[in-house]
Amino acid sequence: MGEPRGSRAMFAFLASWVRPAMNAMMSKEWQGQERLPRGTGIIVCPNHVTEIDPIVVAHFLYNQDIMPHFMAKASLFKVPVIGSILRIIRQVPVERSSAGANRSLEAARDALADGGGIIIYPEGTLTRDPDMWPMKGRTGAARLALQTGAPVVPIAQWGAHEFFPRYAKRFYPFPRKRSRLLVGDPVDLSEFRGAPLTRTTLDAATDRILDAITELLAELRGEQAPAERWNPALQQQERLGREPRDVESRESRTREQGPGEAQPGAKP
Repeated sequence: MGEPRGSRAMFAFLASWVRPAMNAMMSKEWQGQERLPRGTGIIVCPNHVTEIDPIVVAHFLYNQDIMPHFMAKASLFKVPVIGSILRIIRQVPVERSSAGANRSLEAARDALADGGGIIIYPEGTLTRDPDMWPMKGRTGAARLALQTGAPVVPIAQWGAHEFFPRYAKRFYPFPRKRSRLLVGDPVDLSEFRGAPLTRTTLDAATDRILDAITELLAELRGEQAPAERWNPALQQQERLGREPRDVESRESRTREQGPGEAQPGAKP
């Protein structure tokens, strides 16, 4: 079917100023585009280290001619102008009620049927891990994948957090930062398909997705990932929300000193 004409027109309008702005703010290094499935809708699962991650991922997908659709808070659709734009470009409202959840699923299915990319952060929010590795995830991406059969594409991205650090209140444009992104092969969830969507099944599928993202991020960073994934519950941290106290204190110290340089080993 393809993305509706009105949606594509609005995406093109937004891209006409977002892309030049992103190119001016940061250099970019994208790898693995050839691994993106074509001719089908996909579920894109990136890691989450800074509030500008959605713009970074949307920029990448749009340049690959994949229309990016995010799962967005339903309340945003009630904001004048912003709500209208979100509806035109077919972002997916997330509602808490059972009926609302069903509407969200149908909207996501429609976007996937039209060949779009549904972007879901398996962690559910910015990682709480002090070293910014992927933390314990939520099951939304796995559930949607197993309900729709859509391929899940893991993505690791690194570097944008130096331009806008986690929980920051201002940008750090100088020296110029590099945004790096690496696409992995679709995650093999075949052993879970057709199984009842129990918590055990969804948790196992979610772990499989996060393992793929973590492996890509380790390659991108040139570092070894932790043996165990950070679990906010075991650290007495709130699972969702902005700026838990212990993370805030670390980030405040980092911002006072200024963000670090890009990771060594990055391509020029």
